[in-house]
Order: sequence, then C-alpha cells, then structure tokens
Amino acid sequence: MNGENGYFCSMLSINNLSYFIGGRALYENASLHIKPKDKIGLVGLNGTGKSTLLKIINGDYQPSAGDIQKAKDCTIGFLNQDLLSYQSDESILDVALAAFKDTLRLQDEIDEVLHQMETDHSEAIINKLARLQDQFEANEGYTIKAKAEEVLEGIGFSTADLKRPLRTFSGGWRMRVMLAKLLLEKPALLMLDEPTNHLDLPSIQWVENYLRNYEGAVIVVSHDQEFLDNCVSTTVEVSNGNLTVYAGNYSFYQEEKKERMEIQQNAYENQQQMIKQTERFIERFRAKATKSNQVQSRIKALDRLERVAEVVDDNIAVNFKFKFSQKSGRDIVVLDHVSKSYGDLVILKNTSARIERGDKIALIGANGKGKSTLLRIIDGTEPIQGKREHGYNVIKSFYAQHQLEALNVDNEILDELKQEGSGKTEIELRNVLGCFLFTNDDVFKKIKVLSGGEKSRVALAKALISEANFLLLDEPTNHLDMQSVNILIQALQQYEGTFITVSHDRHFIRGVANKIWYIENNQIKEYPGTYEEYTYWKSQQEANQVTVKEPPKEKPNVKKREISQQEINLTKKELKKKEQELELLEEKISTIESRKKALEAEMADESVYADSQKLAKVNDAYAKVVAEEKSLNATWESLVETISSLQENLA
Repeated sequence: MNGENGYFCSMLSINNLSYFIGGRALYENASLHIKPKDKIGLVGLNGTGKSTLLKIINGDYQPSAGDIQKAKDCTIGFLNQDLLSYQSDESILDVALAAFKDTLRLQDEIDEVLHQMETDHSEAIINKLARLQDQFEANEGYTIKAKAEEVLEGIGFSTADLKRPLRTFSGGWRMRVMLAKLLLEKPALLMLDEPTNHLDLPSIQWVENYLRNYEGAVIVVSHDQEFLDNCVSTTVEVSNGNLTVYAGNYSFYQEEKKERMEIQQNAYENQQQMIKQTERFIERFRAKATKSNQVQSRIKALDRLERVAEVVDDNIAVNFKFKFSQKSGRDIVVLDHVSKSYGDLVILKNTSARIERGDKIALIGANGKGKSTLLRIIDGTEPIQGKREHGYNVIKSFYAQHQLEALNVDNEILDELKQEGSGKTEIELRNVLGCFLFTNDDVFKKIKVLSGGEKSRVALAKALISEANFLLLDEPTNHLDMQSVNILIQALQQYEGTFITVSHDRHFIRGVANKIWYIENNQIKEYPGTYEEYTYWKSQQEANQVTVKEPPKEKPNVKKREISQQEINLTKKELKKKEQELELLEEKISTIESRKKALEAEMADESVYADSQKLAKVNDAYAKVVAEEKSLNATWESLVETISSLQENLA
C-alpha cells in the first residue's frame, strides 16, 4: 500500500543475516525486528556497514546468509548518496510531484475523459468522470501541489526556485529535491543515509519535526548527534558484525552503552581471574596422578568456556600540543562599514564587526545568506567595499572542502603533513595523525586511496599543525563520523588561538563556540555567548514577539581629532622604536623557552632525578626560568597592546 492511501505495514524482520566482503564478515548472524512507526538511528564507526545494511534491506545487495522478511504492503523509500548523480530537465516542483504518480495518472485520465466529453455526452462517460473525480478527491489530489511546495520550501527552496529545472542546481540541492520526493511518497519504511549532509540548520530542524510526526517507520544513518536525539526513539549500534538495540535516542544510547561496557569489563576481569586460577591449578597438579581427573575436568571446562570479550572504548581522549611561533595582537580582524554584493544579490551592506584574540566564533544560519563569502572576506581573498584590517602578528589557516582537492594524491599521509613545513618531527606528526585515527601503517597510505572522511581528517590535521594563531573553518565536520567530530571538538577546546567556523552541526557548535555570529538583513549580528545561551535568547525573542536589544558589539563611531604632521611623525618614530623593542623581546622569549626545554630534559634525566642535590639545583633554576618567562610574556602582551594602539592612531 503506497503513501497516498496509508501505512498499515506489518513488521520487517532481519533474521540471522551474514554478509561477507572478501574474507571479512561485515555481518554475521545479525538480527533486527522493525515495527510500524519505529524511529531508528543506525550508528557505528565508519566501515562497520551501516550504509551496506540499508542497501541489503533495499534489495541492492544480496545477503551471504540469512534473510529479510517483509510484508507485501511494506513499501520502502531510500535516500542515499547515489542520488546525487540524478539529473532532469523537469522543474524541481514536477520532480517532487512525481511522488504522487497514482494521483497524477488519475489527473491524466480525467483530462482524457473531459476531452472525450466534447463529442460524447453519454451517461457512461459522465459516470466514468464522476468515478475518477471521486478517486482523485479521495487521494487528496487537489492538495498535492500545495503539499509539494510546503515540503520543498521547508527544506530550503524559495518559491521562485520551484519552477527552475533540476539540472540547474548543484548536487547538494538536487539531493534535497530527492529527499522532498521521498517525504511526499510516504513509504511505510523510510531509510535515510546521512540526510543532513546537504542541509542547513533551519532545514535540518524542519526535517527533524517532519520525521517526529512521520506516520511510518524510519531508519536513519547520521553523524549529527543532535539530529538523532531529536527524531529517533531507538538506537541500533553496528559493531563486530552484530546489531545491538538500545531503547532510546542517541544520548540514551551513550549512557546505556557506558553502563553495559562497565558490566562487560567487570565480567571480563572476573573471568580472566578465574581462568588464571584454573590454569595455575592445572599447571600445579598436571603431573599428579591423584589429581588427574580434576585436572582433565578443568581443562575441558576451559575449552567449553564462552569467553567474555575485553571492552574496547570507541571514545578516544586526545591531547593536542599546539605551538605558535608568534602570538597575535588583541585585534585579529576588523571589518568597518563593509558591503558585498554579486550583481543584484546583496550579501552585506554597510556592516561592521571585530574578531578579538581568544574568540571562538560559530557562524550559523541558512544557506544562501553569505556565510562562506563572509569567511573569504575575513580571510582577505574576497574583494569588498569598505575597510578590512588584519591585526598584528596574525597567522591564518583556512580549511574548506575544496582543500581536499588540493591534497597531493600521490603523497603518503605522513609526507603530506611533512610538506606543511611545521618543523615537527616525524614522531610528533605521527602523534597528531594518531589523534585523527591514522595509526601504525595507516600513515603510509596514499592520499588517492582515502575516503572523503579520511581526506577531511588529513586536511584538518594539516590546518592544526600549521602554527597558525587564527583558523577559518568552513563546514569542518562534513564527511566526519561521530568519533572524528568528537576528536575535532577536543582539539579546538585545547586550541589557544582564535577561530571562526561555519557549521550546521549543533553538537559541534555547543562544544567549541563562545560567540555566535549570524547574518540578518545584510548585517553581521553577534551574540556574545554559547550556543546554548543563544538558542534560549532566540526562543525568548520568538515567544515574546518583541525585538530584544542585542548586546553592543562595537564602540560608538566617535569622530577622530585631526592630528598634525608633526604628531604623525612622532607616532611613527615611537611605533618603530616599540617594534624594535618587540623584536628584541621575542628573541629573549625564544632564548628563555629553549633554556626551559633544556632544564625539562635535565629533570627527566635519570642521573639528575636520582641525585637529590642535583635535582634541587635544577628545580631552582627551572622555577627562576618559569618566573622570567611569565614576566617577559606579560611585557610582550603590554608591548603588543601599545603597538596596536599606535597603529590605530595612524589609521
């Protein structure tokens, strides 16, 4: 039974499923029972077979063993990345309307009957028209266009877009059209493989609400943790060839899995203790004839024992050591009355903003508002009207999806990082790659054999070892699995520089941002707090239906006093003097840092820490060096502030 008439689909059962790729078992005797109206999140590490399972259910792949049983009236709709290649000269509205094929066929029959009635006025033809119109009305045929428009606009298309041919849209937007068509078809079982990859935040929230109220069953694969929390009620983990069911959303799954892992680890440790005791008994009494029966009994018991597996924790805690060759001044970038447009399309109009040292900014909002354009403006690569100033000692690193193509495909991963010129040793680079899940011989893989997610991790690693004190990150979580997203969050939490990131991943934004930027009415707006605080503030605004005054984000535009040429010359002279002082100071800081490292090496030397007198002497020297370094850094901060102020006076 199709979506136009209802869903009354019996269960779908996966029974003792096995699926082998070469000699490797992707699934082995896995089972899963899907009931009507189930909302299932399918989770697991990359490569465990989540997308493969959806394709097996859809009939694209045949299982090696076991079977899948589903009722005849259980229709399946499947959104997968293969649909990116679909092209059509039809308008996106017509492509979406194809979801109502039965109703459209009735419309064609009605049109044909009306044409016949121009010459045929018999009672039979009139009865036929009445019957077709009753069926058309029962199928809600008069509302299908409105439904299609509602869904297309809900996932981000403007009214003007609806008449444009599908082929004129990019792959990501074409994928949205295919999602709209699937949602309108309303299959009994809707399967979505990474549906949020091509959606902006407002569209993600619209789809969440739609799926929560969806009348059929849903299976969704997604790396977006908050999306799963908001639209699934059951989580199924794919791990070690099995399907493990957790009766809750993703957050419930995390807590429940933690408890199960603790129980399993305790059982493993208890069993290992019992095994060791049994093995000691066997070894001790093996040669004694009087104990032979007991020994043989214990040997057989060990052979029959079902071993408890040791717990492997997928949640990796990483420790990044960032090193900056230079500290930036207080101001990173200042935009002053900036405007940007492409022909008649206005992106920014006479807007100002400031990024200061230590800002961790998430730039959010719907696609098409100009977020990526704003990143390029901040980077200095996008021409503008107005004033753009980069601060003192700012070293930038820009990560965007197109940089994946800039990777040298013939390089090995380790060589690709070596060519970044960070000065890190091979051991340090391998440690960084280990944080991004490239371990042992993985570092010698060629870039050309990597998946999209693996290439993203390599490009992110390059950005983070670049010694940049200012990062610009455009959709850094795209193509990353949950484990990789959590690693990136940890890295950015430990990063002591400044960054601005464009992202639609709310879990990621919550983990890293201390300020929220968005573009509204061609103006850059700022909320000076976390994403949690921003969403509460926004909900209060909407609830009260009033405009809440935003916190001030820039100083009043006070007209500067005219200064004489003599004052300008004196300021330039003072600036040059301070810059020379800063150069000498940085040399001192570099020397003291080298001395500090040498003392740390001495403290780790066995001949030193084994001798209490030597160790005390080294500790005293180390304490003095640390105090001197602190003092020099404080002087450096003050000097940079002075230089920034002098530069502002000359601007």
